[in-house]
Amino acid sequence: MYTKVCFFHTVASLARRFDDLAAEYVPDVDHFHIVDESVLNDALEAGELTPAVNRRICSQLSLAEDAGADLILDTCSSTSPAVDVAREMVGVPILKIDDPMTEAAVEHGEDITILATAESTLGPSAELVQRKADQRAKEINLRTELVDDALNALQSGEKNRHDQLVIDHAVELAGPTDVIVLAQASMSHLAPDLSDRVSAPVFSSPDMAMETVAEEVRNSS
Repeated sequence: MYTKVCFFHTVASLARRFDDLAAEYVPDVDHFHIVDESVLNDALEAGELTPAVNRRICSQLSLAEDAGADLILDTCSSTSPAVDVAREMVGVPILKIDDPMTEAAVEHGEDITILATAESTLGPSAELVQRKADQRAKEINLRTELVDDALNALQSGEKNRHDQLVIDHAVELAGPTDVIVLAQASMSHLAPDLSDRVSAPVFSSPDMAMETVAEEVRNSS
């Protein structure tokens, strides 16, 4: 039975959010956090996940297993490609935070808009959505949107400015879309507000991912 879950973050402020989610979804399971903001910063600076960054991500996920985790949730969309590598090295399951959300988005419609504040997230998120569509043999139209300056605002402690930039960008999106995907957990708290302002459904990852974590824990007993 799974008794300990690790959350791997590249944004430190997400730890408190996932404390609350763990208390809601898996209250009887111990959990801990590993935070490494440097891998996201370096990926943003390089414009990609370099081999050195990939190695560090895999090392952190390996350390999570060494620390006793039965299950690991990677909460960073930008590090998704590294998880594929880490799964070959780590002996416990590693979940990608975006897997349940992207599956639901592909199931919901054909015109999918991905909204992100980190440029490093757009490629991995789009690739993941396309992979889910290919697995279903479904034709989709993908659109990616970067909210300029929002991530800088968040990292500078200007959360309200970050939130307003994301909301304004989503509201101003031109053209129809079947679903808007918030590609980063750091945007997910805006989903209820955005759902009231835009016509398309807004999908975010944390709750969907935690439903999967809870299911994995139940199935392990």
